Amino acid sequence: MLTPNRLRQLLAEKLQATYAYVEDESHRHAGHRGRQQGSGGHYRVQVVSPLFAGKTSLQRHRLVYAALAEEMGQSIHALALQTYSPEEVAAAGIPHDWIA
Repeated sequence: MLTPNRLRQLLAEKLQATYAYVEDESHRHAGHRGRQQGSGGHYRVQVVSPLFAGKTSLQRHRLVYAALAEEMGQSIHALALQTYSPEEVAAAGIPHDWIA
């Protein structure tokens, strides 16, 4: 079973994430047609990575999906993503612990 901590660890390892917030929202989708037993969880993810610098939102999402390819469709059914480069976080003056 994939846990939010394990998901954060994967993002740190595979995307060099300097910050990752993961919320398991699976309980909100218990009756969802696509949310069958064993089909994986629903996660809300906010991640900061230097690999996102200069990339479009689509390119960033593709990087996340590639990094989590082994988990997609098994341990992960759905991801809601917010992706940022460290420069975007710094330019916006967002404190490092702005989410959690």
